[in-house]
This record gives sequence, C-alpha cells and structure tokens, in this order.
Amino acid sequence: MNNRRLFILLLLLITSFSTLPLMIEEAMAIERAKYTVVEKEGKFELRQYEPYIVAETIVEGDFDEVGNEGFRRLFDYISGKNRKKQSISMTAPVSQEAESEKISMTAPVNQMRVGEKYRITFLMPTKYTIGNLPEPLDDRVKLKEVPGQLIAAFRYSGTWSKERYEEKRIGLQALMRQKGLEPAGEPIFARYNPPFMPWFLRRNEVLIPVQNGSQLMAN
Repeated sequence: MNNRRLFILLLLLITSFSTLPLMIEEAMAIERAKYTVVEKEGKFELRQYEPYIVAETIVEGDFDEVGNEGFRRLFDYISGKNRKKQSISMTAPVSQEAESEKISMTAPVNQMRVGEKYRITFLMPTKYTIGNLPEPLDDRVKLKEVPGQLIAAFRYSGTWSKERYEEKRIGLQALMRQKGLEPAGEPIFARYNPPFMPWFLRRNEVLIPVQNGSQLMAN
C-alpha cells in the first residue's frame, strides 16, 4: 500500500471515530440539550441554551468518584424509583396506589462543584414539565427548572479524569478572557456517553455560563 492510500485510509478511520459517538446517540434516540450556536471556533462554541428541567443530586467526595454515585441515584430515578401522582375519582372506598414511571435517558450528564460537594444533573426529556414529572422516592434527588442561558463550551474526547478536565477547563477560561466573555457561574463537566463507551470515542465538554447573554446576543 503506497503512502497516499495509507493516508486516505487513516483519514477515513479518524473521521469515522469522530462521528461514531453522535451516530450511536442518534441510533439510541438519546435526546440532547437544545441550543443555538452563536459563535464557533475550532472545538469552542458559544451557545444559547433553551430552558430545560433537570433531576439533580448533591454528592460529597472526590471529583473522580462523585460522578458514579450521582449517576446511580439519578439513573435509579429515571428507571422507576419514583412516585407517579394520579388523580383519583370519588368512589368508595377511596384508595391510591403508587406507580413507577421510566424516563428516557438524555445527554449530557453534568457535574458542577458546589462548595466542597458536587452537583450531578440529568436533563429531563422535553415532553415533561415540572408539574407532570414523577416525584423522586429518594429525597436526595430533586427536580429543578433551569432558565435559558448563554454558555461557553469546549468539546474534547478521552477519559473522564480530573486532570484531563482541568486541562480543558483552564484552556476554555483562557479563551473566554481573550474573547472578553465574563463567567456567570461555576464550570460544568458534561458527559454525553455511557461508561461502556471506549474512552477515545467519548464526547466530553467543559461548559461555563456567560454573563450579559442578552447584550452579547444583540451585538
């Protein structure tokens, strides 16, 4: 095989690997957070997110450990560890039975530092409102509405290690300073793939809320 053919083969393999995570998400019908790209430069994007609802839990521990515990609590919730409220007609006798409801998996799973703890969130499917989501049975899981916001994002692949995340976070913060973007909240570690996805195919992101979103959008 000559060098030209080898180069083309490698290019095809790289392209396939870079798009495979997205293809898998689409094949599994995984709903993703909805946003509009305002600015794009390489792996950096400035995004305007639509309002959304999350199930959240606060976990105490190390960066590399809290994700697993938070994921387990939230996955239990969407897998049926919840109480579906029902309206009961007036009859005799009056009875009410708790039922569970399974909720589709979405992406990303977010992790954000809150003091000495971490906030882990699952995005809820858009077919739900805060009023018709089933109540969690685990009191450590809460439901929360998040307003639309402007977010700076940097996408990368690879492991979920703290070292790799910190490297990308520092890079995104430096890029934000160059662009004159002021942070409006703590950095967020976003994971789009399940743990069984090979590390080199994973889609990861650092997300940072941006101040003065309405003014930036108007410029």
